[in-house]
Amino acid sequence: MEKVNVHSVPVEHRRSPGGRFELRRQNVSLALGGIKDTGPWGGGHPFDVELVTLPPGKANFPLHSHAAQTEYYLVISGRGRLVGEGIETAIGPGDHVICHPGEAHQIIADEGAEALVYYVLADYHRADVITYPRSGRKMLKPDYRVVQVADADYYEGEE
Repeated sequence: MEKVNVHSVPVEHRRSPGGRFELRRQNVSLALGGIKDTGPWGGGHPFDVELVTLPPGKANFPLHSHAAQTEYYLVISGRGRLVGEGIETAIGPGDHVICHPGEAHQIIADEGAEALVYYVLADYHRADVITYPRSGRKMLKPDYRVVQVADADYYEGEE
């Protein structure tokens, strides 16, 4: 059994070069002895838990969907918007949200004085493909390679 208090978990600050995307996150799972991006098959936990703080007006990540991963959000404080393809809904304290594989999602904190704070719980998979519908790019995990995909014949280069 392991125990950690979130106030002792290191804070990682991520900010995109242009500043549109910014967050501070505390990876509770790693503080409890988990292994980054590794589930039970590699000695890690079956899911990841993070406490995320979005500054006012900032988005967590570009709109994206996972091929394999399910993400569950629990809003603690602040206000914001959950954005999907063709949908946008207000979120605030006490709201619970689940995003299933294939459902594009993004969280944006409302403009103003208060940051949006939420927990995210995500299940682990050996591999995942994250699709960014606005740009057509894909990120391959566990490699963390962002690629532009072009159609090809199935047998091209194989014979």
